[in-house]
Amino acid sequence: MNAPRLLVAVILAGTIGMPLVGVAQEKPMTQKTQPAQLTVEGDFPSLGGASEWLNSPPLTPAELRGKVVLIDFWTYTCINWRRSEPYVRAWAKKYKDRGLVVIGVHAPEFPFEHEVTNVRWAAADMRIDYPIALDNDFAVWNAFNNDVWPALYFIDAQGHIRHHQFGEGDYVRSEEVIQQLLAQAGAAGIDRTLVTIDERGFEAPADWADLQSPENYLGYGRSQDFASPGGVAKDRSQVYALPAHLQLNEWALSGDWTVRKQAILLGNAGGKIAYRFHARDLHLIAGPKARGASVRFRVLLDGRAPGVAHGLDVDADGYGTVAQPRMYQLIRQPKPIEDRQFEIEFLGAGVEAYDFTFG
Repeated sequence: MNAPRLLVAVILAGTIGMPLVGVAQEKPMTQKTQPAQLTVEGDFPSLGGASEWLNSPPLTPAELRGKVVLIDFWTYTCINWRRSEPYVRAWAKKYKDRGLVVIGVHAPEFPFEHEVTNVRWAAADMRIDYPIALDNDFAVWNAFNNDVWPALYFIDAQGHIRHHQFGEGDYVRSEEVIQQLLAQAGAAGIDRTLVTIDERGFEAPADWADLQSPENYLGYGRSQDFASPGGVAKDRSQVYALPAHLQLNEWALSGDWTVRKQAILLGNAGGKIAYRFHARDLHLIAGPKARGASVRFRVLLDGRAPGVAHGLDVDADGYGTVAQPRMYQLIRQPKPIEDRQFEIEFLGAGVEAYDFTFG
């Protein structure tokens, strides 16, 4: 995979036919860019493989001719996309009247991200009002020969792909490309100042200097560094125990869990996940197994309530609720950042957990 200006770790999904997953856990490069020298990278592929559209009727390359188009590949639980999305949202708003059309192509990573109700909720929660193509079968993804989230493709008014950006970062260059393509299309009155972003919550940039924990999946298909004694019992209920000590980036379970290829499922109340990590932020992608259900949980940090280190989805005493399948921010700690022991106990059964990400 060619990914200029950003190192993107690529891992193969556990199922044949699934995409390569871009995990941008490396610091985006921030050096000053030179004016973009744009070549033709290809033609605007078909969007016809989308299973459904949100915020718009179906769009085609032919009817978008004359417009500058920005294609944004995303999946709503991706932390790397969440941190880049405020820029895409701001560009869509700023340049809409100058001829820019932003199209989000939602290509789902996890099973629950195939459900239109979940994507519709996510789009509303993240204030996305530009067109969204639901790409449940990865038809648009494959038409672009894409292999990462997030990925941006910049298309000129003649329907040619002129630039791409894989992963987080390089926002200045991306906006300069938009301005250049709009000018080439004859747009007048382009404001050349760059957007300013109020980055907070999930959208705050990672603390790259202190980030020493990579993304880790919990299903056995792609998990690493599992440390419960006896290892994983695949696809069957098993009572696990926490080890006496975890090394950095090791994780473990206690209680009755079923470890499946993509996720772990809690059978009885009181199950725990422990993780030793080094990062400002810790996120968990999880949801209730049953639609409409909710499960309370409590988080501890080094054996104590997190206090000021609590995340957006946890109070200072460590309590929160899993009520829908999404990414939960459980820890956002102040400096100094050091190795910490995280633990979450679910006070009810029926939770599915998929993935830890850090920032």
